[in-house]
Amino acid sequence: MSSAPAVAGQLYQNPFRRHRTREVSVGGVVIGGDQPIRVQSMTTPDTHEVEATLAQIHRLEEAGCELVRVTVPKPEDAHVLTTIRERIRVPLICDIHFDYKMALMAMDHPIDKIRINPGNIGGMDRFRQVVRKAKERGLPMRIGVNAGSLEREFAMKYGYPCPPAMVDSALKYIEIAESEGYHDIIVSLKSSDVATVVEAYRLYARQADYPTHIGVTEAGKPPYAVTKSACGLAPLLLDGIGDTIRISLLGDPVPEVAAAFDILQATGRRVRKPELIACPTCGRLEIDLEAIIAELERRLEGRRTPIKISVLGCVVNGPGEAKEADLGIAAGKGKGMIFKRGEMLRTVSEAEMVDALLEEIDRWEQEELSQGRLKAEQVDQERSRRRTLPLAR
Repeated sequence: MSSAPAVAGQLYQNPFRRHRTREVSVGGVVIGGDQPIRVQSMTTPDTHEVEATLAQIHRLEEAGCELVRVTVPKPEDAHVLTTIRERIRVPLICDIHFDYKMALMAMDHPIDKIRINPGNIGGMDRFRQVVRKAKERGLPMRIGVNAGSLEREFAMKYGYPCPPAMVDSALKYIEIAESEGYHDIIVSLKSSDVATVVEAYRLYARQADYPTHIGVTEAGKPPYAVTKSACGLAPLLLDGIGDTIRISLLGDPVPEVAAAFDILQATGRRVRKPELIACPTCGRLEIDLEAIIAELERRLEGRRTPIKISVLGCVVNGPGEAKEADLGIAAGKGKGMIFKRGEMLRTVSEAEMVDALLEEIDRWEQEELSQGRLKAEQVDQERSRRRTLPLAR
């Protein structure tokens, strides 16, 4: 049974409430508050291999990555940070483990953020030194708590790296930073265990308002790693938790970006392209649905319109699903009825379906623009290759 009936031509509005966090600026990209959930990734070459690192960052930028992180374990990695920052378009985050001196050295360069793991940095005094320099430089910091490297005191207190132990660790370091007058903080609470991730972030969200970077760490090899990440992050996103996101995949990081945006799209937290709804292939199909969807995908590629389009190939669920989408077709026996916001518009043949839908998308965009519900940059202005159809009803 559907949970989103159309009422008086209007779709049901999800009463989603985002966990309210303060805003933190990372190289001009604002994290938290009502800002979009930002997508980030991390490079895989040794950072001091400048050209290899830059090549990967540029590929990540082209994929839509909005913040990029590089590891800085050695002085030669810190020495090239200025060069890297000057040649990229997205904010540069430096990842620090074990050696707090690398954090201090990295902040001598025009970077945009430090990511530090307090559990392996070597004590409170060293953490305070990093905080003081970050404050002096006006740089934000991510306090990254990982279940796999939780401090001994919290692991012993709770018996194992459980969510309460991870949150206690994060809150402790937040308090230390605040005692230094420092508040440009983002927090992560990562684990390779899905249940631990979900509970840790939920527990944290009840106690603090610093923005969160969410992810399932060490998720493994795709495609399973994408599924695992979706299982861990979807509950948080649906709860309104999460201000930046990374999908950790083994190998090339570029596919992480598309996976992150797909998860944001599926949960409705950041819709950047049309969503196509299609029924599974079964014996009730009376049109070539696979061919129609493939053609729609091809012709909608690159389009940013946040519209939900339903194409159903049988008379069982088709009419109901088509009514609930922004635009939909309920089809059978080589023809289909087009629905727009729950209202029937016209019948078209199977051969006309793709063109007819594209025509109606154009109209939908103009109506949304005129009503102020759509921004001009979300609309693909290229119209020259779209064939129009008669408007007969």
